[in-house]
Amino acid sequence: MLSRCENRIMDAIYGLCDGTDGCLVSAGEILSVLPRNTKLNAPAIEKMLYNLHGDGYFDIITSSRGGERMYVIMLKESGLNFRRAKRQRTRDVIYKIALAFVGAFATFIFGVILNAISCG
Repeated sequence: MLSRCENRIMDAIYGLCDGTDGCLVSAGEILSVLPRNTKLNAPAIEKMLYNLHGDGYFDIITSSRGGERMYVIMLKESGLNFRRAKRQRTRDVIYKIALAFVGAFATFIFGVILNAISCG
């Protein structure tokens, strides 16, 4: 399970790759895509990139362009399926919440019926 920041980084990378299997990005480009309230800097992003690489989401090669550190990212199967897995987790949570509401409603109706029988 990825942390919130790792999820945001994966969203950013997936968006920057724009449907391809790989891309060339810098920490600045990743920061520009992240939400404004994210409190990350370039070293933290690099650490998370290598953590995600270790988790098997993508292969990463570090390069340099004009003195700026660049990352060549090639998405693996887990990285390519990231958005689909995220949607599936969201559907599962919504299903569980809906099931809880249905159970609560059924319990309420059952209680009303029992109350009507005992008072009647």
